Amino acid sequence: MSQKVLLNSKEVTIILHRLACQLIEKHLDFSDTILIGIQPRGVYLAERLKQILENEYQTPEISLGYLDITFFRDDFRRTDKPLEANKTQINFIVEDKKVIFIDDVLFTGRSIRSALTAIQSFGRPSEIELLVLIDRRFSRNLPIQPDYRGRQVDAINGEKVKVSWKENDGEDVVHLVTN
Repeated sequence: MSQKVLLNSKEVTIILHRLACQLIEKHLDFSDTILIGIQPRGVYLAERLKQILENEYQTPEISLGYLDITFFRDDFRRTDKPLEANKTQINFIVEDKKVIFIDDVLFTGRSIRSALTAIQSFGRPSEIELLVLIDRRFSRNLPIQPDYRGRQVDAINGEKVKVSWKENDGEDVVHLVTN
């Protein structure tokens, strides 16, 4: 197994600020906009963006929730290992709000399809956008594209994109892992 660094810590920080600025350009005050981190790995990206928006760009009171899609996935019964569910934490009304799904890697699109189904339990958003740190553009099984992307990566199917966050893994780095 070999791994190559796609993004180092400094590059991740630059991309996070660019994504935050793109969100500000589109949403301005965020009064009708909600950030939803898709469990488990999208949560770190969502929290970091909220922190940058509030602390560095003085955007007040951004609503942030976490969405667990484990049992909404179309492949959840196709595995032998027991599933570990995460926690959904959405403490606000989603009805008629602009929702931004946030995930670390967009691969096949199945997680996002699951999130689209899962969010319906909390109301009907007026619109849904997708923000991802890494877009694996040649791996899609579904016609889902991000509205905001940090970096586009052309990885073949045997390769895996691994995003590490300093809050969980000790450093911000993105690797391309080959088996």
